[in-house]
Parts: sequence; C-alpha cells; structure tokens
Amino acid sequence: MRARIYVCHTFYHVYVACLKELNLPKEERGKADMVLSTMSCDFGNLSGRLAASGLFGKVFIFEEQEESRVPGLAKYHKDRGNIVLNMLARMVFCKKLGAAQEAYVPVDFRQYRDIYVFCDSDPIGYYLSWKKIRYHAMEDGLDCIRYYDTARYDNRGHFKLKALLASWNLIFIQNGWGKYCIDMEVNDISVLEYPCPKYVECPREKLVQALTEEGRDCLLGIFLENKEKLVEQLTSGVHHEKKVLILTEPLCDLQTRERIFKDIIAEYGKDAQVILKPHPRDILDYEKLFSDYVVLPGKFPMEMMNFLPDFQVEKVISVFTVTDAIHYAKEKVYLGEDFMDQYEAPEIHRQNEAI
Repeated sequence: MRARIYVCHTFYHVYVACLKELNLPKEERGKADMVLSTMSCDFGNLSGRLAASGLFGKVFIFEEQEESRVPGLAKYHKDRGNIVLNMLARMVFCKKLGAAQEAYVPVDFRQYRDIYVFCDSDPIGYYLSWKKIRYHAMEDGLDCIRYYDTARYDNRGHFKLKALLASWNLIFIQNGWGKYCIDMEVNDISVLEYPCPKYVECPREKLVQALTEEGRDCLLGIFLENKEKLVEQLTSGVHHEKKVLILTEPLCDLQTRERIFKDIIAEYGKDAQVILKPHPRDILDYEKLFSDYVVLPGKFPMEMMNFLPDFQVEKVISVFTVTDAIHYAKEKVYLGEDFMDQYEAPEIHRQNEAI
C-alpha cells in the first residue's frame, strides 16, 4: 500500500501539496503520488518537472468529467416544487456524477493510506463518496471559505437537513460535510464565520517558514520553467525601480475583464512599471491586449516570487485573490466586492451575504 496521494486542480493546489511534503523528514519524501486533474487547468509540462523533482513518486493525469460533459444530468436540477422531490432527484444526480468518473480515474485510490483532495466540490468528491472511499479535504485557495463558503451557499435553505443527508451519504456536500470526508484542512479557522465539525487548521505560512534553502530551490525548479527569463522580466524595463504587480482573475466575460484590468492600470499604474500576472485559468490574451506592459507567464503560483532574491514591488493589486502569502510587496491593495459592483450584479460575487 502506498502512503499518500494528492488530487490537485490548480497550480496553487500543487504548491500546497509540495509544501506539505517538504515539511516531512527527508526519509518520508518521495513516497507520495500526485493526480493532476485537467478539468479546470492546463498544467503544461508540470507533470514532468514534478516527476524529476524526486518529491513525488508517480504523477497521474486525470481527465475529470465536469457535469456538462455527462449526458442526462441537467434534468436533475429541475425544481420539482418541494424539497422532498428535489432531494430525491439530487440523490440520483450525486451517484450518477460520481459513477461517470470511474472510466477516467487513473489510479486505484484504495491502495493509499491517505488521500488529500483539493476542491472536493469537483466530481472527484462525488466519485470518492460514491465509491465509499475516505479522504482528507483541502481548502481550495488561501482562506477562500472566508470569502465564499461554497458548501453553505450551494445548500442555502434547509442547510441542516441537507448536511444530515450528506452525513448519511444520500447526497454529497463538499468542504467537510460528506460522510467519507475525514476532515477539512483550512489555513485559519478563526476567520471562518460558519463552523464545521471537521475543520482542522494547518497554517500555510508555517509550512513556508519551515522551508530550507534546498526546499525553496526545489519549488522554483518545479514551478518556474524558465527562471532566468522571469528574473529578466522582473528586473529590467522603464520604471522598473517602481513596480506595480496586478494579479488577474477569470472574472466576468472577456470583454468586461479587459475593461476591469485597463481600469486598474489607469488607477494604479501611473509612473510605474506595470506587471501583469495572469491567473492560470484566465484565458484573456494579455500579451496581445496589454502589450505595453510586462506580462508574466500564467502557469506558476504567485508565491514563487517570494523565493526570488531581492525582488520587491511597490504595490500588488488584486480583486479577489487573497494576497496574505505575498512577502515581496510594500503595499497590498484588495479591491473586493465594492469594486466589482461596478462591473456585474452584486449577487454574483457577494455569495456569503446570501447564506
């Protein structure tokens, strides 16, 4: 039996998995495997660099099937007029979505003592619950539940009843509410408004502070495909002594997204070198549309720049991305909900207010 396996959907997930492994004694490293889901992120050739790092054993690619790719599931979302009929339909939906993954799952999860799943709201959570396989859930992003508690938002209205059904494995609820979820690892319990009995705390910053120089170099080797080019981008150009880093996000439609980031540049980019760090899932062509500015590669976590010597920016600007893990900025600007109210209906991004 293998020791551990991580199921990751984003570069940030892989980063946290690497942190956890690098915090183990050296003799324990290399005993974990990794599953990279292709559902929401293009990992490029990351799997090869992970395998070459020696930090993991096998790296598997999982062609996870999102709901829209499974025929016949849409009908189970129809409102049948009362909660009993709706829950009966949901019971069928949960099992069908889980079962639909079986042909694509690349590994026998029963061969692992510990399974760590980031974002178990994705079909992998339904699959493991359908197969009755116990796993550890992992917070999708840094303190993300603080800003968007998807379990409670998706199940607003009769939440206690739905949580009870999930505890019996009749339906599935993510983030620590499913029967086969052992626990739900979060960065900071104190910032979470709503409790969950399965929350366990593992501060990400503690994992970072415990890294050795060898560990930091390992991370840079895994995530930076061309470190030299990145350093050149970050240390040259007009006004490079006053840098403003803007973190993009896959917000709204593409046309509105372009307007959002042009507005941000107009507000914060005067007399500065503007650096855009595209989100890995952001498909807007920033190199074409923002050719006057430095556009970094999208396929690495923003935290990697913490490990580059002597790199610092005057400001880092984000809309919803939590920037607590960034240590290379003199000032952090979090724009948040009030800013986004200008670009879309407030109910789209003020989910926690609707719980």
